[in-house]
Amino acid sequence: MSQPQLFTPIQLRDVTLRNRVVVPPMHQYSAVDGHATDWHAVNVGRFAAGGAGLVFVESTKVERRGAGTVGDLGLWSDDQIAGHRRLADVIRRSGSVPGLQLGHTGRKARRSRPWEGGGPLVREEAEAEGVGDWDEWEIVAPSPLSSSARSAPPRALTAAEVQEVVRRWADAARRADQAGYDVLEIHGAHGYLIHQFLCPWSNERTDQYGGSEANRMRFAVEVVEAVREVWPAGKPLFLRLSVEDDAGWGPRESVELAKLVGSRGVDVIDCSSGGMKGAPVTGHGPIGYGYQVPYAERTRRESGVKTMAVGLIVHADQAERILQDGRADLIAVGREAMYNPNWALDAALKLGVDDAFARTLPASQSYWLAKRAAAAVGVEPSTYGSGISA
Repeated sequence: MSQPQLFTPIQLRDVTLRNRVVVPPMHQYSAVDGHATDWHAVNVGRFAAGGAGLVFVESTKVERRGAGTVGDLGLWSDDQIAGHRRLADVIRRSGSVPGLQLGHTGRKARRSRPWEGGGPLVREEAEAEGVGDWDEWEIVAPSPLSSSARSAPPRALTAAEVQEVVRRWADAARRADQAGYDVLEIHGAHGYLIHQFLCPWSNERTDQYGGSEANRMRFAVEVVEAVREVWPAGKPLFLRLSVEDDAGWGPRESVELAKLVGSRGVDVIDCSSGGMKGAPVTGHGPIGYGYQVPYAERTRRESGVKTMAVGLIVHADQAERILQDGRADLIAVGREAMYNPNWALDAALKLGVDDAFARTLPASQSYWLAKRAAAAVGVEPSTYGSGISA
């Protein structure tokens, strides 16, 4: 029996993913002074043990100013490498490939956690949570334009400071390699710093980093070049983009940038949307199953670079159809993986994958579940229906 494409391995440089299921970066806001905690290990471990081929650790900031709120992970210091090494080891030992996203929040910094309102933080609130470097936690951006009416205006980075941020991205990438990650993603989406440079709505510079489309792309390209220089040649590099932001940056521009960075060592474009004026963008219709897949499809077709589809990809047959139709190369399952960390196993069973338990789960789990499946004829897992009376 031929295997579904979702469970066909894919080779990215020297790294082989056992399947096309990816758990994307998802903020947890649970770090302490940028350091990983037990929760991070539990969180990524459950996804890796659940069968995903690639598991990303959440957006990790390349410098202190880049932290969005209290609890952001960091990799701006060598002291933070050990915590990340633990996360990479947990993912790998659980059967998946460990990945890390590196980001910088830019003008969206110093905010409360989303479930606490997401508004601007005040010094007293931050210090009550242990923040002791409020003054160093400066809000910076391409231009002195606030991200919202309630937010404080950022300070515009000088050209020399922009180049220093590029170097810090490279430094963080070097630390990521030392920590043992096999895949790296640069966060260039969702209204954060790289996206702020790309979008004319947030970038009013008149130097080499602003104005023309080529100039606005310069920072992103320089980050890619600097990271690729230190990131091992055998390890894949992803770039996440808001392919459409409804603020002056759209699919055409994203395709052109994908071509530029593809020739400079980016292997996959992670295709998201929104974040500049709000999230998400619904240019292809209302928010529903796979509403962002058209961005991955167009970027892949017109740039020649592999893409990862994201956005309400919930069901196994839906994910398989995206791959079969050539709309993307990888499938990111985020919040659905939170809902069901064993999503990959569930998908493998529903798609009829041979030896589904052994192909997705560690032996300590696959043995018992395969034994139950063989013995308990007519018993369906809880993810298959509403209950025994349904």
